[in-house]
Amino acid sequence: MKHDASIPALPCVALEPTLEFYGLLGFEVTYQQRLPNPYAATRRGGAQLHFFGVKGLDPLAAYSCCLIIVDEVEQLHEGFAAALRKTYGKVPVRGVPRITRMKKGQTRFTVVDPSGNSVMFIRRDEPGGYGDDEDDSATLLGKALKTARRLRDFKSDDATAAKVLDAALKKPDAGTPLERARALVARAELAVALADLPRANQSLREFDALVLPASERASLEADRAAVDTLMRAQE
Repeated sequence: MKHDASIPALPCVALEPTLEFYGLLGFEVTYQQRLPNPYAATRRGGAQLHFFGVKGLDPLAAYSCCLIIVDEVEQLHEGFAAALRKTYGKVPVRGVPRITRMKKGQTRFTVVDPSGNSVMFIRRDEPGGYGDDEDDSATLLGKALKTARRLRDFKSDDATAAKVLDAALKKPDAGTPLERARALVARAELAVALADLPRANQSLREFDALVLPASERASLEADRAAVDTLMRAQE
């Protein structure tokens, strides 16, 4: 018995740069035509993406999106990031094209191609609620962290995520000291992505000044170190 299959067809400004970009991610071209209309088909494992040319397409105003279900995401993201870094000189985390950042335990990430199409790679066994249903803090900071994470990871909307955290961080009693520490590290990462290094440094200084139990601070050191790495890459 044959199973049904669905293949996304995404618009693109031009085929050549689109196919070159997806070639970096391991997609092979299985079909291509220039006339009567630009069209191409690609494949990576069991995933297929087709592309068609659209005159006047604005990548910054694009909203096309599709999902690709994969067995794991952390190593996949690492491989994609390495390939993009080799080509662009650094991992593109803003603008077009770009790839969203990846934290340990995250279950999905998004690649935005040169035409503005968003392709989301989702771990096959992702828990319900995007994997953060257990984070059910009722504090203002706890809710802000959850909202900002979804804006950052799933909508690639760093600017709005930063505003959500800013509003919560302005209130001194918005959450626990650990939640404030997590929010400051998250805000620093968003600041780097938004090319605001002074704000990133400010957030890290506030984080360093917090009084936290050693175990709680240690739990955030990996995230802080990741922000430091991103900052050095931007300098």
